[in-house]
This record gives sequence, C-alpha cells and structure tokens, in this order.
Amino acid sequence: MQNKKIEANLSMALSKIFNGLNMNALKYLMPLWISPLSGATLRCTFGAVAFWLIGCFTSKEKVPNNVKVKLILLGAFGLYGFMFFYLIGLNKTTPVSCSIFTSMEPIWVFLIMVFFFREKPTTRKILGIAVGFSGALVCILTQRSDDLASDAMMGNIFCMLCSLLYSIYLVMSHQFLNKVGSIALMKYAFLGGALMSLIVSSFMGFDAKVLIPPLEKIPFLVLMFVLIFPTTISYLLLPIGLKYLNTTVVALYGYLILIVATITSLALGQDRFNWPQTIAMIAICVSMYLVEGAERKNKATTPAAT
Repeated sequence: MQNKKIEANLSMALSKIFNGLNMNALKYLMPLWISPLSGATLRCTFGAVAFWLIGCFTSKEKVPNNVKVKLILLGAFGLYGFMFFYLIGLNKTTPVSCSIFTSMEPIWVFLIMVFFFREKPTTRKILGIAVGFSGALVCILTQRSDDLASDAMMGNIFCMLCSLLYSIYLVMSHQFLNKVGSIALMKYAFLGGALMSLIVSSFMGFDAKVLIPPLEKIPFLVLMFVLIFPTTISYLLLPIGLKYLNTTVVALYGYLILIVATITSLALGQDRFNWPQTIAMIAICVSMYLVEGAERKNKATTPAAT
C-alpha cells in the first residue's frame, strides 16, 4: 500500500505540473489560434478518442448500463462544464489569476463533503475556507482589465466556477472508482464531454485557425502538447491519485498548478507581478494549510467522494 501511495503522489504531481503548463499553452493559443469553445471541443473529443483507443489494449471491463449513463452525464456536465468555464475564464484573465482560483479546489471539496456527505466541519476548516474566499475576493475585486486580461473580473468569476465544477467532478469520480476501473471511467466521462461539446459547437460554431492549412508549426505543436499531455496523460494519471489518496489531499495538489503557472507566466510575459495577486496567493496557501492540517487531524473521516 505504501508503494501505491508513493505512485499516487508522483502521478498527482506530474498531472498538476502538466495542468500548470496547460494554462500558459492555452493562453498562447487563445483567441488568435483557437476560440475557447473550440478548445474545449478539441480537448474533449481528442480525449475521448484517446481513451477509447487505450481501452482497446487494456483488459475489457463490463460496466453496467446505468453506470455508463451516469458516467456520460458526469462527463457532459462535470468535465465539459469545467473545460467550458475554464477556457472562457482563462481567455479573459491571466494564467496566474486563473491558477489562484484553481487552487480553491480543496475548499470546494470540503464544502461538498459537508453538505452532501455529512463530513463534520471543524473550526480550523471553517477558518481556512474564510481565508480562502477572502483571497479570491481580493483577486476578483482588485484586478483591472488590461492588455493581458481583456475582462479580468468576468474571467476570474468564470475561473472560480470552473474550480467548483472540477471539484464536483473529482468527488463524483472518486465515487465511481469504487465501481469501475480508471480507464472505463475516463472512456465514458470523456465520451459524455465530447458529445456535449459537439452539440454546443453545432450551435456556436467551430473556430480553430491553428488547424487550417498551411499549419503554423509552433501553434500546432503547442496544441499537440495541450491535447497529449494535460488532456490525455494528465487525466490518465488522475484516477491513480483518486484511488489511493484522500479527496482533499488530491485537491491540494492544485498548489503545483499555482506555482508552475506563476513561474512560467512571469517568464513568458503573460502576467505581471502585482501585490493584490500576491496577497490572494498567500491567502489561498494559508487556507490550504488550515484545511489540510485539519484533514490530517481527522484521518478517521473517510471521504465519501476528488
């Protein structure tokens, strides 16, 4: 079991590093090379094809029809909903601000556990949540729109909504992993996401200049990175962490997204240093420390749910 936990932690670390770089890659692509909605469509459909192909080379697993339907719905509303708000939000704000809200996942997970799985709230966790939301409000209310963030406030709100949807997806995925294997979960969840994305694209249109010949080398390679690493490999690694780690611990790996996105954004000139963002980051980190510390003191509580 100890080896499995080491493997799970390494899987989560690698997955979140890819996710951090994903923000910078998508910020580079949008909106010039690809629209946010088209980016969500490409990610969901590529992921669906990839996981169904991977499923052809793994052991066949019988999944009850009612579970298939639930997984498809989870993908359609949880997975696609997350990507929908994530790309629209990232297009309007900066990668650093987006990563600040992504790091709120442990707060959302805890609230979901309290309201739907009867986890007992503690003073420390409540304090952590208050500090975390204070940091989020600082970021939302103080960041101004500029050449790097076309509509910072709306972008930040969308990013906060995407972190909530992703937390719901994590919690429900953890539940389904008690019934099906990780590949089956990914196959049907991404199938649901792909179906929903294609329906939305049929009404809203598809805009991906990056795929129009003659292909521009750098934008195309950046897109391939997004589709292969953060979309496919990252989600392939995620169930390993979900299976062997506590729900809140998995969500805490959002720290890495914040660190990677911040360093890369400043290096690439996709964001500028400012004090409100720094205060928000500190508040989120303190919040995570308080929530995670309370979680460790309450190991007896089993997550019914990342």
